[in-house]
Amino acid sequence: MIQLTDKETGADLGTITEEQLQLLKGELEEESSEDRDYYINGVTLEMFEEHGMEAGLVAQLKQALGDREEMEIRWVHV
Repeated sequence: MIQLTDKETGADLGTITEEQLQLLKGELEEESSEDRDYYINGVTLEMFEEHGMEAGLVAQLKQALGDREEMEIRWVHV
């Protein structure tokens, strides 16, 4: 399992599967092979939906974003 957290606040955003992490990696930019965080915003989430990303994962990220315009999420294997 993969644990997601809000990089700014450290809040727990829940867990995702390895397969869901691979979907994120395929859609988002990594600065290096050691990169463990991603920037997301409303446009990013719309892009995920347009590309057919798993609805549950998109919903989880939308809930995490809430009414903010942007955020960074961090992931770790648990």
